[in-house]
Amino acid sequence: MDASSAAGDLGAAVNDPQLQHFIEVETQKQRFQQLVHQMTELCWEKCMDKPGPKLDSRAETCFVNCVERFIDTSQFILNRLEQTQKSKSGFSENLSD
Repeated sequence: MDASSAAGDLGAAVNDPQLQHFIEVETQKQRFQQLVHQMTELCWEKCMDKPGPKLDSRAETCFVNCVERFIDTSQFILNRLEQTQKSKSGFSENLSD
């Protein structure tokens, strides 16, 4: 296989809708795993004073609150980024009119 046929195969693969969908799904999975890792690390540091065989009620409440705030904050940031992107795309569309 020469370089031009390899480049052609790569170009065909990039334009494959199934491959694109697979990449998007895997990327979303990776982002979700990163969020879970961040949330776990943050909440563990915040809520676990002394690890033991059981969670006490204070630590359990702390974890619940920490996870809920993390999710709320992540959702807020995503919504804000979407609004920013929409306003930028609307602004650029208005400029091109």
